[in-house]
Amino acid sequence: MNRFEPTYKPYGSHAILIEWPSKIDKNILNDILLFKEKIVYYNTKVIVDIINTYSSITIIYDSTIRNIYNEISRLKSIYLEEFSGEKENIYRWQIPVCYDLKFGVDLEEISVQKKLSIEEIIKLHSEKIYTVYFIGFLPGFLYLGGLDEQLLTPRKATPRLKVEKGSVAIGGSQTGVYPVESAGGWQIIGKSPVSFFDISSETPCFAKPGDEIVFIPVNMEEYLSIEEQEVEKSYQLNKSIVND
Repeated sequence: MNRFEPTYKPYGSHAILIEWPSKIDKNILNDILLFKEKIVYYNTKVIVDIINTYSSITIIYDSTIRNIYNEISRLKSIYLEEFSGEKENIYRWQIPVCYDLKFGVDLEEISVQKKLSIEEIIKLHSEKIYTVYFIGFLPGFLYLGGLDEQLLTPRKATPRLKVEKGSVAIGGSQTGVYPVESAGGWQIIGKSPVSFFDISSETPCFAKPGDEIVFIPVNMEEYLSIEEQEVEKSYQLNKSIVND
């Protein structure tokens, strides 16, 4: 496995920030996720949370870190440890998306910009396997890497004040789904009837960093049927294990 040389520094009095090279890279993600598992496995009851982004981990402690240098030294040792715990399963989730122009309000504009037909855009977007790198800026918002380079599209200069829940969008080199209605500046190309965040569920967000997402095109009739099943909480997402 590739070894990196992450940097460590205090992040306030209750946290430590660990950083890798600043880029979207699956090798970096795998290293980050392995390190998170090691920290949980080898340590410690004083850690409240471990939050990752594309290229960093923030470790939050339940009290002031008394000796930051000792704690950083201990984390460096953990990073170099071989992992002997049981790794979490990585799942590939199939997410239905309706790319109808009623939902994909930016499809025509992207089509003109990219000199691609709408059918080509849909094909390019739905034939890729995306990796979940981290979750934010909204609960259940999955930051996905793996977008086809032909679809790279800048965010809007002026964000919309209202983006509907379930909107599937492109922002720069990323794609994702808005889990709730919110403001947003990404380019909207479709809509998913699936709920990405359910606070009443034992697992509010079904996916986690490291999981994979595949978008499955559905027509309007299929979309409405799945939406109805979602309301009744009878719809089951298709998933498969990819790390046998």
